[in-house]
Amino acid sequence: MLPLLRSDPGLRAITLLGKLQETHPGEFPDSMRRTLERRVSQWRALEGPGKEVFFPQEHLPGAQGLSDFTDMGGLGITITGVPFAHRLYHFVLAFSHWEYACVVDGGESFEALSQGLQNALWQAGGCPREHRTDSLSAAFRNLQEQDDFTVRYAALLEHYGMVGTRNNRGRGHENGSVESSHRHLKEAIDQALMLRGHRDFAERAAYDGFVREVVMRRNRRNAAGFNVEREHLHDLPERRTTDFVEEEARVTRCGTFTVRGILYSAPSRLIGHRLRVRLYNDRLDCYLSGALVHSTQRGTRVPYGRGRALDYRHFIDALKRKPQAFRGLAFRDDLFPREAYRRTWEQLEARLAQREACKLMVGLLELAAHHGVEAILAERLDALLAAGKLPELEQLRHEFAPRQPQCPEVVVETPSAALYDTLLDDEVPV
Repeated sequence: MLPLLRSDPGLRAITLLGKLQETHPGEFPDSMRRTLERRVSQWRALEGPGKEVFFPQEHLPGAQGLSDFTDMGGLGITITGVPFAHRLYHFVLAFSHWEYACVVDGGESFEALSQGLQNALWQAGGCPREHRTDSLSAAFRNLQEQDDFTVRYAALLEHYGMVGTRNNRGRGHENGSVESSHRHLKEAIDQALMLRGHRDFAERAAYDGFVREVVMRRNRRNAAGFNVEREHLHDLPERRTTDFVEEEARVTRCGTFTVRGILYSAPSRLIGHRLRVRLYNDRLDCYLSGALVHSTQRGTRVPYGRGRALDYRHFIDALKRKPQAFRGLAFRDDLFPREAYRRTWEQLEARLAQREACKLMVGLLELAAHHGVEAILAERLDALLAAGKLPELEQLRHEFAPRQPQCPEVVVETPSAALYDTLLDDEVPV
């Protein structure tokens, strides 16, 4: 075995045992595995090659801040019952371990890094001298030109007076202060979810607030160190810098526009107009002639095909005039705001005539859109489906959107001017 180990020290003991059993059948039983592992380990300690040495670093206050992204898929988070694929942007001050984290449901883009980093710096109240991250080519992979992202990142660092550094590819331990914090933060979030009793959230904003609460509790434990480090942070500039990129998109006659391979909807009044779109990490702001005309949550790419981020409210008035168009609509399934509406449509389509099913479904969506009862109506639809019943639109309208009572007709009788003479004193000449 020694020639094999000397030629390739990476050979494992179980591999060597298999070689011995193949060469000498019956002479080396499996029970020898532990003994062989001890012998190989002793040989590596006496004659094997040297191992990589990790050098612990002394972090000075205000010297270094670290950024990284960490995937949260293993925690099983859902939004209204739908699995929420996302990651966290995570910033840590190396000396005090003060941290900031925010939810990112897209990729490791420049917008996500810029927005997260600036939020962290302004929340901390100052800037460290050095900002360290992993390979920037991975963080900015959504940009088309490598030179472009390098200029953007350099401008971001210059604006805040920081020096940028990166660890070597595949060397996550060189970002150790934030890598170890990833594990501890995810464990803290996981434990908080266990105490909460479930992992479903009514909306994205509720989950964002939940993560902030966990981070704030962790920061309270590091308050003493942060108070020391805060005195060594550089002052912030007068304002934030750009944390978005701009693109142009034309709203088609279908009331949709496409940005970076994702289909969005817009109010029908914008059909035919070319919009200037600002892409942030979490949203899109659309401008027409310098005026903000539409804002929506940023969509997420899908592995195959084109992602969609459509709002049923943009189509409901047009569908009310042409309800039969609902059944064959190309993006029909993306218009259901919650799972209960999709399951209701399946039952309507199976049990009613096409014309009646479309009219009823469009009426339900109109009720949800115009009267702000989307969530409570979804609960009622779930209850009706569980009982094997179909919804009755008029009854639901009467319950969730009752008509306002008419104003009573008020008749005002104008008195004769002569009646005011009775108020005058008889002795006063008229």
